[in-house]
Amino acid sequence: MKQLFVLASGGTGGHLFPAESLGVELLGGGNKVHLVADSRAETFARRVPDIAIHQVRTGQFGGGPTHAAHAPGELALGILQARRLLRRLDPVCVIGFGGYPSVPTMLAAVYLGLPTMLHEQNAVLGRANRLLAPRVRRIATGFPLTAGLRPVDRPRTVHTGNPVRPAVLAVGQAKYKPPQRGGTIELLILGGSQGARIMSEVMPPALAALPSRIREMLRVSHQARPEDLAGAEAIYRENRIHAQLKSFFDDVPEKMARAQLVICRAGASTIAELATIGRPALLVPYPHAMDDHQTANGQAFADAGGGWVVSQAELRPDTLALYLENLLGDPMALPEAALRAGEFGRRDATRRLAQLALELGRVSRPQGCAA
Repeated sequence: MKQLFVLASGGTGGHLFPAESLGVELLGGGNKVHLVADSRAETFARRVPDIAIHQVRTGQFGGGPTHAAHAPGELALGILQARRLLRRLDPVCVIGFGGYPSVPTMLAAVYLGLPTMLHEQNAVLGRANRLLAPRVRRIATGFPLTAGLRPVDRPRTVHTGNPVRPAVLAVGQAKYKPPQRGGTIELLILGGSQGARIMSEVMPPALAALPSRIREMLRVSHQARPEDLAGAEAIYRENRIHAQLKSFFDDVPEKMARAQLVICRAGASTIAELATIGRPALLVPYPHAMDDHQTANGQAFADAGGGWVVSQAELRPDTLALYLENLLGDPMALPEAALRAGEFGRRDATRRLAQLALELGRVSRPQGCAA
C-alpha cells in the first residue's frame, strides 16, 4: 500500500538537499511524496519530477521593522493554507528540514495531530527548528551533538547523519592516496554554492608563496565567483601553478575523491560529503552564518580529527602559506585526518532518516484528519 509523505523545507541547498535525498528514498520504496517550500524549490522540481511541489505563505522574520510587522499575519495565512493542503493530502507523516518556509506547514501538521519529525543539518539548532522542536514527535540530527536542543527534547532525538547525493555515495569508497615524494598534490578549493571572494583573494597568493618544490607539485581545482576568475587565474599563471578555475564544477564528488586536501566553507552538506568520501579539509567557516553554525560544524569535524578550522579573520596569504607548507610536509597529518574524516560520516544517513519517517507513518493518527 502506497503511503504519502509531506516534506517541508526552506529554499536553500542546505535544506533542500537532504529533503531531496529522503524524497527519492521514499519514492524508491513505492511511496508518494509532496514538498512544501518557497519559489526557490523550482530546481528541485526539475531534478525530481515525481515529487509534487506546493507553496504556502510564510512570514519573513528579520529584515527590518516592515518585515517584522507583517510576519505574524503572513505566518497565520500560511498555516491556514498548509492546514487545507494537509487535510486534502492526508499524509502519514510530515517531515521538516528547517528554514522559515517550513514553519507554517509544520505548525499546521502539529495542530492536526499528524506524526511529525524534524531534521537538523547543522551542529546548532536553526531558529525555525528551535521553534518547532518542542512540538514534534521526533528530531533527527546531522551531527552527533547539536547545540540549542533543550534537555527535555533529547530523548526524542536520533543522530541519523546528513544525507548526501547519490553521486557522493558512488565515490564514497575511493581509497585516500596521500601525497608522494615526486608526485602531485591535488587541492580542491570550494567557496560554497555562491563562491567566496575571500578564497580567491587569499588562496592564489598563499599558494604562490609556497616553496617552488611544492608549487611544482600542485594540481589545483578552484571554484570562484565569475568576477574573481580572471584575477585568481592570473596569479596562478604567473607563478606556474597548474590550476583549473570555474565558477561551477559539475563533478565535485569526483574532484573531492581525487583531492588530497580540500579547502572550503563549513556548511553541513559540505562536511557530510567530506565525511562520506573521507577527505581531510581546511575549513574556513562563513562568519555571517546564522548563529555562527558553520564554526560549530567545522569545530565538530576538527575535534573528530577530520581537519582543521581557520577563521576568516585569520586567513592571510603569508600565514596560510606557512601553515600549508607545514601541513603538506607532515607525512602523517593528511592520511590520519582522512581516516578520521571517514569515521565521522554516516553513509547510511538517508536510510536511517527514511526508517524514522516510515516508523512514524505507522503510528495511529486521529480520525477525521482527511477532508
